[in-house]
Amino acid sequence: MHDPIADLLTRIRNAAMALHPSVTVPHSRMKEAISRILQKEGYVSSVEVEGTAKRSLKIGLKYQGRRNVIVGLKQVSTPGLRRYVGVGDIPRVLGGMGVAILSTPKGILSGGQARREGVGGEVVCYVW
Repeated sequence: MHDPIADLLTRIRNAAMALHPSVTVPHSRMKEAISRILQKEGYVSSVEVEGTAKRSLKIGLKYQGRRNVIVGLKQVSTPGLRRYVGVGDIPRVLGGMGVAILSTPKGILSGGQARREGVGGEVVCYVW
């Protein structure tokens, strides 16, 4: 696997389209941080780390009836083309209805958190 973040986003997207209650992905600290931001912003219901030797990340998905709370996921930075923004250029997703996830010197932050902290960084993905 060359791009673990794309794999995470695709697994979440596919599980949501199939109406699965949760999705399990291989663990990494970056994936866990992205998942925790999604939980904090209200896009997923739970994030749990399972296992000791070979850890995995179990993400509980949220639905409103038969519609998933996550309408769209878009990866912005790729291994072949990294996208960086300054604090003044942090994008607003759908006019503030979505969230941009950034990798900053202060860790993985949502766009709003990065603005409050006054840091820019690599735009990882958009979620709406």
